[in-house]
Amino acid sequence: MSESKEITDYLRQTVELGGSDLHLSAWAPPAARVSGNMVPLEDFLLTPESVESLIDQSLSEKQRADLDANLELDYALHLENVGRFRGNIHVVRGTHEAAFRFIPEEIPELDHLGHHSTVADLCQLRRGLVLVTGVTGSGKTTTLAAMIKRIAETRSGVIITIEDPIEYQFSHLSCLIKQREIGRDTKGFSIALRQALRQDPDVIVVSELRDLETIRIALTAAETGHLVLATLHTIDAPQTIDRLVDVFPPEQQQQIVTQLAGVLEGIVSQRLMPRSDGQGRVLASEVLRSTHGIRACIRERKIEQLVGLMEISSREGNRTIDQSIKVRLQQGYISLEEAIHHAREPRNFMG
Repeated sequence: MSESKEITDYLRQTVELGGSDLHLSAWAPPAARVSGNMVPLEDFLLTPESVESLIDQSLSEKQRADLDANLELDYALHLENVGRFRGNIHVVRGTHEAAFRFIPEEIPELDHLGHHSTVADLCQLRRGLVLVTGVTGSGKTTTLAAMIKRIAETRSGVIITIEDPIEYQFSHLSCLIKQREIGRDTKGFSIALRQALRQDPDVIVVSELRDLETIRIALTAAETGHLVLATLHTIDAPQTIDRLVDVFPPEQQQQIVTQLAGVLEGIVSQRLMPRSDGQGRVLASEVLRSTHGIRACIRERKIEQLVGLMEISSREGNRTIDQSIKVRLQQGYISLEEAIHHAREPRNFMG
């Protein structure tokens, strides 16, 4: 490895290329993800020792100790005149490797992300549960940040976020915004969420619903008059509901289904697709907006009927992922091949 190159050089290079992530792996070149594709940043391979050296440059003593103790580490780092990054260090076949996600300094406006207008409507809610879902790298955190910004600009109140780690940083606007980081400000999601209920919140934001207890408290918070925003690693609205319920033991699931049907206000399931002109990626999103029929469908666990209900209730703000993909295809943003690849029902785009 070139002695002159430091971790800051590769992070800066990733941003200059318009990349979203930097990957450092042993016996591979440092690589940036640009428009969804991996782009090598060097013509040589990193050794395990060089990867360790690069990673070590980004860590505090406490972070090194946490990594040694847990073999995994999520953390945030800031580079002057470059931006913030979310880092994840992990062990692969006995060697440390890392991925760094770029977090732009400026929080984007919700209207600029390409979402259905229903997403802006969800920001006007005063209570209930709103979920932003998608696979890793689909832009969930960015959407959540844009929603928080919209809420903070348009009402007065207290917003409490629980994050691991803190990514976008907010200024107090019309709302007082309290950002709490797992490991630094609190021990875990469930305890922070339980304590948040005692901190006079209007809006509670959970960066990820990871476990049964966190989901349980989030449902209770939404039920008791708070607006709860959270993310989940699921690909569409029906799978999101199944995931939330299946976390619980069978004997508790009917109670959770009833509770969920009562508090769920919306699900935004998004994915990023390569643009046909090669200039980055474009968003497609499925939006579920709870209606009387959808609540009944959830309560009766007829999840297979949700897509059909969403298709016929577009006036209430619902839109399926295939409807969103069709719009992007008609706009010329994506190719037919990409539309077929990402569609729930590919045959709808064939012939």
